[in-house]
Amino acid sequence: MQAQELLRQLRIPELEDVRQYMHSLPANILMGVGALAALTTYWYATRPKALKPPCDLNMQSVAMTGDGYVRRSILNNNDEHMTHYYSDARTMYEVFLRGMRVSIDGPCLGSRKPNQPYEWLSYREVADKAECIGSALLHRGHSQTGDKHIGIFSQNRPEVTGMSSNNSFLHTLLLPLVHTSPFTFHWLLLITCISAISTLICDLADKARLILDCVNGKEHTLKTIILMEAFDEELVARGQQSGIEILSLKDVEVSSKRSCTSGGMLTHGNVIANCAAFIKITELTDTLPFRLPPSHTSVFQGVILVHGARIGYFQGDIRLLMDDLKTLQPTVFPVVPRLLNRMFDKIFGQANTPLKRWLLVFASRRKHAEMMNGVVRKDSLWDKLIFQKVQNNLGGRVRLMITGAAPVSPTVLTFLRAALGCQFYEGYGQTECTAGCTMSVPGDWTAGHVGAPLPCNYVKLADVTEMNYFAANGEGEVCVKGPNVFKGYLNDPEKTKEALDQDGWLHTGDIGKWLPNGVLKVVDRKKHIFKLAQGEYVAPEKVENIYIRSDPVAQIFVHGDSLQACLVGIVVPDPDFLPGWAKKKGIEGSYLEMCASKELKNAILEDILRLGKEGGLKSFEQVRDISLHTEMFSVQNGLLTPTLKAKRTDLRSHFREQIDLLYAKIKM
Repeated sequence: MQAQELLRQLRIPELEDVRQYMHSLPANILMGVGALAALTTYWYATRPKALKPPCDLNMQSVAMTGDGYVRRSILNNNDEHMTHYYSDARTMYEVFLRGMRVSIDGPCLGSRKPNQPYEWLSYREVADKAECIGSALLHRGHSQTGDKHIGIFSQNRPEVTGMSSNNSFLHTLLLPLVHTSPFTFHWLLLITCISAISTLICDLADKARLILDCVNGKEHTLKTIILMEAFDEELVARGQQSGIEILSLKDVEVSSKRSCTSGGMLTHGNVIANCAAFIKITELTDTLPFRLPPSHTSVFQGVILVHGARIGYFQGDIRLLMDDLKTLQPTVFPVVPRLLNRMFDKIFGQANTPLKRWLLVFASRRKHAEMMNGVVRKDSLWDKLIFQKVQNNLGGRVRLMITGAAPVSPTVLTFLRAALGCQFYEGYGQTECTAGCTMSVPGDWTAGHVGAPLPCNYVKLADVTEMNYFAANGEGEVCVKGPNVFKGYLNDPEKTKEALDQDGWLHTGDIGKWLPNGVLKVVDRKKHIFKLAQGEYVAPEKVENIYIRSDPVAQIFVHGDSLQACLVGIVVPDPDFLPGWAKKKGIEGSYLEMCASKELKNAILEDILRLGKEGGLKSFEQVRDISLHTEMFSVQNGLLTPTLKAKRTDLRSHFREQIDLLYAKIKM
């Protein structure tokens, strides 16, 4: 009792002093203290729990026993590859059946027309439609033992997904023709002959006309074209002249009820293994709406369908993409770096004062600091004040994004991770390993690398002596081995031998480097390397990835060859960003007028050379001169692949005249 009394006597004066001090403060200061306390309380109450990484982020892969150059995911308990996630889903058909069961036959595939809501087909409706089409094709002679090749020349849409997931089509080999236009006559004829396609399924009548143009008067194997959209009698008559029957997809379905290119061969096992690895890393196992990009992404289809979720497709017009996103409100969104760059440029382009730009940078840094502590959210004060509009442009509900297909600037990725407030992964891979072979993990929100090996494959680095990359130094060509690696190129053993060695390793043509924490950084490119006249080797994509960071540059193509001593480039200025940037240089006018300006060309050249120097490029890796071009490289004009990678051979041919002129001026 004496002790308690003593404590009471000691504390009371202190409390009284505090009370007296607080009463002496002005009312505005007291209100400020109260507001600060309320904000602090709100911050702690609303701050979500930190995301727990699936592994030690300081060591995300381990060296294989007996071979220090081969690494595997640390998420595996042993050296065995992961081949599947669910024991009852080992083919795409079983994936579909599981999705139907867990969703209780819920919405499956959705599409929309302009200014209309999404219309959804249930799992059962998708299955019934695909069964009808598959049965009709089987009756027409397509089977594993007979005519097993069926071509698909279409954008990704519900009909295509239904076919690839259905049991009737397991007896055939679906050959998706790459969605590029225009096709050359020789190229398309080569595809139809080598692949021995007798039936081709198309979405649009224009594509059927293109195919008929290509086979006209030439030997071909094509017997039937099945169209998803409407067509006229003139097309039917043209088909008959070439011995090709033109049918509608609806008629094929009705008749059933009454009664790829020379490319990589991917199996159901390849896709299922890649799906399993993605699910393992992200723990993405719940039901969610989903939106697919234009390109075919079987892995994402598998991940979504196996959990009974929905896939929504865009209308096919990239200009309407943002409207589709706002309507669909997806929660998962795979995206290509090109779109990320456009988003980044647009956000900063709208910040038209130094104060607004400063606020964007400051807010993104505060949110990035939170992310580095494991907190990923879109309800912070910075979100409400700064980033909510950006998030609403994607529908407002995105919680997982993944990018790949091409390098993305660390600056762009770091900013958008913070601005969008969602789990944002970067992956690396190619079609020959189904989709991905490495991927960043939850909690690792650092940029400048592509993550650790997936649980479904090993990754090793092989010596590239001509470029001074050696596996012993943790550098070399990226090679992949596992159940997600393809079986080879259809009817092309020579090309298969180039890609797959005798031990089953896929040689990607990319140069990688192991970082201390076991993740991979892609630093160079072997496949498109060329030697200059003085004997120096140059990887153009390495140069382009540095130059593309220039604010006024939307696209760039760097060229060089063994007959020339230097590099030249073709630059497409960014029409959205260029006016403001050029004005600061004292250059004004329309977009076309500015692109014809020698002053603007020199200003852009100066800027990219500055970036090249800062990026560590050697003098022979820098371009000597550039030419400005006003039309974007695109899938439509044949200069980009469907995954938006540069088609270097086509670019070189397309710009042959400009390239020759640049070299002629340099020699003068």
